[in-house]
Amino acid sequence: MTYEKESLAYHQFPRPGKVSVVPTKPCMSQRDLSLAYTPGVAVPCLHIAERPDDAYLYTSKGNLVGVISNGTAVLGLGDIGPLAGKPVMEGKGVLFKRFAGVDVFDIELDSKDPQEIIRVCEVLAPTFGGINLEDIKAPECFLIEEELKKRLDIPVFHDDQHGTAIISGAALVNAVEISGKRIEDLRVVFSGAGAAGIACARFYEQLGVRHENLIMCDTVGVLWKGREDLEPGHKKYNPYKAYFAQDTKLRTLEDALRGADAFAGVSAKGVVTQDMVRSMAKTPIVFAMANPDPEIGYDEAKAARADVIMATGRSDYPNQVNNVLGFPFIFRGALDVRARAINEPMKIAAARALAELAKEDVPDTVLKAYGVDRLQFGPDYLIPKPVDPRVLTRETVAVAKAAVESGVARLPITDWNAYRDHLEQLLGAERETVRRLIHQAQRHPKRIVFGEGDDPKVLRAVQMILEEGIAKPILLADPDRVAAQKRELGLELAGVEVVEPSKSEHLERFSERYYELRCRKGVRMDEAHREMRRRSTFGPMMVREGEADIYISGRTRYYPEAIRPMLRVMAGHFRRRTLSAAHIAIKNGRHYIMADTSVNIDPTVDEIVDIAENTYELAEVLGIPPRVALLSYASFGSVRSPSSDKMREATDRLAQKHPDWLVDGELQADIAILPELLKEEFPFARIQGGANVLVFPNLDAANICYRALGAIGDVSIVGPVLTGLDLPMYILQRGASPEDILNLAAIAVVHAQRTRRTAPPPKP
Repeated sequence: MTYEKESLAYHQFPRPGKVSVVPTKPCMSQRDLSLAYTPGVAVPCLHIAERPDDAYLYTSKGNLVGVISNGTAVLGLGDIGPLAGKPVMEGKGVLFKRFAGVDVFDIELDSKDPQEIIRVCEVLAPTFGGINLEDIKAPECFLIEEELKKRLDIPVFHDDQHGTAIISGAALVNAVEISGKRIEDLRVVFSGAGAAGIACARFYEQLGVRHENLIMCDTVGVLWKGREDLEPGHKKYNPYKAYFAQDTKLRTLEDALRGADAFAGVSAKGVVTQDMVRSMAKTPIVFAMANPDPEIGYDEAKAARADVIMATGRSDYPNQVNNVLGFPFIFRGALDVRARAINEPMKIAAARALAELAKEDVPDTVLKAYGVDRLQFGPDYLIPKPVDPRVLTRETVAVAKAAVESGVARLPITDWNAYRDHLEQLLGAERETVRRLIHQAQRHPKRIVFGEGDDPKVLRAVQMILEEGIAKPILLADPDRVAAQKRELGLELAGVEVVEPSKSEHLERFSERYYELRCRKGVRMDEAHREMRRRSTFGPMMVREGEADIYISGRTRYYPEAIRPMLRVMAGHFRRRTLSAAHIAIKNGRHYIMADTSVNIDPTVDEIVDIAENTYELAEVLGIPPRVALLSYASFGSVRSPSSDKMREATDRLAQKHPDWLVDGELQADIAILPELLKEEFPFARIQGGANVLVFPNLDAANICYRALGAIGDVSIVGPVLTGLDLPMYILQRGASPEDILNLAAIAVVHAQRTRRTAPPPKP
């Protein structure tokens, strides 16, 4: 299928278009309908009539943006009209929803009269919490936006202007830092004097570029004082362009670029040559942002100058200036504080938040999305990638704060941590769960020793742990190796302790202790010394002897290899006879803890009881009220087999041992999870409401289930969490990402906080 056919099929099937209206309230019963419409709807109507701001409480206004266009400047297509531009406006709505949870009505206006468009927007304003003007040509777009800002008390934002300005502005801030120059000394040349070009120039001034250092070119050439069409009274006079006319002898783009520090292009393909780039100052900044083809290609510019810092509007090269990094999050912040406008402080805050985020370590989810192993702040990474989930919290919070501080917010936010948590919820239930655990961990951070202290993924996770303030990491590694990795990865890791077991002051004491533990297992003293030089043994011993609170390892090894040394050290610290592991599946805000997913191959009845008790305690630690189901392929004796009999006997023992627990079985998985089905089939069951702790009959079933759920998608999997020990020990999934390690670390700290028994103090 050709790309053209694929695009048409995408927009046509399974139903035409990309958006639809979905009710947010039940509309099934007669009572639902009477509340949704007459007579019940009269109540909120009267409240709003008395207090207009109540519209934000009882209608969708507070989360609704109007994307309004007349189709006169659509993408790279030009004046194709409002109807032909509708797919673009629908697409804009999809991006608003996908990246920031903002709802959109797209409205296409069949008018080129600025006053008519202004009036239509004015009369439509009560519908919306904000208006995004889109694809309206210059100079009319300037007049329309300026007039609407005067007349309306909701945010009005022309994305073609300000979106490009904000994103490229963030890139400019970082490019200037990398080049070693000062922004106030920067001489910047613009190609393109339309909506985006003029907005970029204005915004760069806000960031610190001096007005006299801005040279703007249009299709005629440099905007210079005295040029006929830039004089008042000329039929083509444009006051927005005339503002940037300079008293200069420069006449062409080629003249202007000679010795320039930076170039910002929002014009046309191929207007910049390699010779022009060569003529620029040292470490030139070239933002060739024309779409779909830039003013000069990325490869061409790099071939002309090795020191060029380059950005384009294309996704197949570094530093894509993509407006989706701006408008969803700017509107999200503005809507959440019920802002009356999107002002300059809010736009500057957005740009600076993006610039700062680019300096932080990049999540593995982003690296995987772009098929790269590494992204690090520098000439090829000036701004975050659009799919980076952190943009929502960082940029939105910055914009909302700026709105509050600049006085345009109707609903000031006072608890910014709570607001950030609210934004995390938009990213999914997994993020909400992890954020809650992180808050708990921050109250009493613990010492975590990492067995693979020189692994790049572990080091990146440790940086995240430090930033969250949930633990005091200890790395088992060669200090020189860690120092080299820090430099290569661009990490700070301030204050992190690095311990090389073979050179540790505790080596002798730990060796003697290990010998005491294992001498009757055939271990000689020389073997104890040799074993204690291994990180996989030294780390658990640190926890046992009180030199650390938590041990985490296993990212580069298979589970059995990682767990054996730990078990040898942990003699006497098993809470029960059976050790087990659990994974947490999160779907639509519901949590399911599955066990045993990693340790016991075919557990006995006694071991199933232990596994259930281990997992019950984990649920309590995580703040999940446990409802336990022991699973089988049959329910309540409907089919007899050794496996189902085992689960039924284990259920009986648990019920006798813990009569106050909500535990039942044996049950089929769907019946256990779905409360309606359970109530219909087995109204006598003790776990009405749906099970959230699922104990499987064997490792095959549990491991297959959690891996299949994770692969299918739309289900978040966290784990494995090792249970059954008095001392917190955790074995990572082989190949775990930094985000996985952070999640497990948060669980580990909370688990350690709530574990009553702790490691003995170190011996003198």
